[in-house]
Amino acid sequence: MSPQASECDVPSLSKILVEGFVRRALEEDLGQAGDITSYSVVSHSDLAKAKIVAREEGVMAGIQAATLAFNLADTELNVSIVKSDGTILEKGDVVAVVEGLALPILTAERTALNFLAHLSGIATATNELVNAAQGTKAKIRCTRKTTPGLRILEKYAVRIGGGVNHRFGLDEAILIKDNHIAVSGGVAQALAAAQKSSDPLTPIEVEVENIDQLDEAIAGGATSILLDNMTLSGLREAVTRADGKVIMEASGNVTVDNVREIAHTGVDYISSGWITHSAPALDFGLDFLV
Repeated sequence: MSPQASECDVPSLSKILVEGFVRRALEEDLGQAGDITSYSVVSHSDLAKAKIVAREEGVMAGIQAATLAFNLADTELNVSIVKSDGTILEKGDVVAVVEGLALPILTAERTALNFLAHLSGIATATNELVNAAQGTKAKIRCTRKTTPGLRILEKYAVRIGGGVNHRFGLDEAILIKDNHIAVSGGVAQALAAAQKSSDPLTPIEVEVENIDQLDEAIAGGATSILLDNMTLSGLREAVTRADGKVIMEASGNVTVDNVREIAHTGVDYISSGWITHSAPALDFGLDFLV
């Protein structure tokens, strides 16, 4: 496993953008009265130094959000980042050190760790699939199955884990799914309607469940095909029939155990909703140095 999980340098998200997420999380945690426990126990003048430690192995993501949590709690806090996003962490690794007044460190602690745990969990889950498919042409893609309000951060974490992003929203590309097909009366009808009403440069992906629908989508001029819950033999046949004419994406019940077999069918992408909606959080802790 390389020192960095992502295959290429992924730029940090805009500080202004990330700050909005973190500010809302802090406001949620502080409530109406603030951190009444720390207010009652800790002096406003007490100074402290604390380290954020990885409790298990995984891929780091979310250090920018964690840093902002402390800086929003107190602009005078000094956060020294030890590990950057994309780093493969070992259990016990120190990822950052925070120094300053104890009270705001305690106030921001949970928000900072929540972002680190959640985003690192996504990066780690993504990286497991990426590693399992290594040596094939298939790239791991995320979906729109994201936590409401956190899509940008979660899709960023996918990239940190070595995956790639599908569309960020409904306005980014046309994806004709089974319900669109049902309402429209068929693949050909839905595809024709989409082509008629959209910009010629807008990519159109069609979700298909069988070879007949695949043939219709290819004949109708789809840009890419989403092969939904097909068997391995079905995926191989679909790739053969497409013969490189369109981009092929496999989806449905993707796991670390079967992703390599799926990748070897020759598809271009493998999409997984699990990596964003169900990835286990990576455990981090904040320890005061006394």
